[in-house]
Amino acid sequence: MSADRFQLGSWTFLTNHAHVLLCLARDSMMRMRDLALEVGITERAVQRIVSDLEAAGYVERIRTGRRNSYRIAEGLHLRHPIEQHKTIADLIRTIHE
Repeated sequence: MSADRFQLGSWTFLTNHAHVLLCLARDSMMRMRDLALEVGITERAVQRIVSDLEAAGYVERIRTGRRNSYRIAEGLHLRHPIEQHKTIADLIRTIHE
């Protein structure tokens, strides 16, 4: 769901970290500005989330000319004990089907 269709003040089932990751899975060359618009958060928040994902090994930033692209470590497991038996690939596959 893009940010323009999302009602402010409502809640979602997935975190902004998941939203950013799913956007990058769909388009590995998305700009921070575009991610912010799609997720409905600030560019600074997107930068923090991408840094978190990089630090945890879920995303690798690859410099491509003047832009970045992102490689997702799809084999890593989700972090919460309830879903840690599932991988990032499982999440992407479930949402993007």
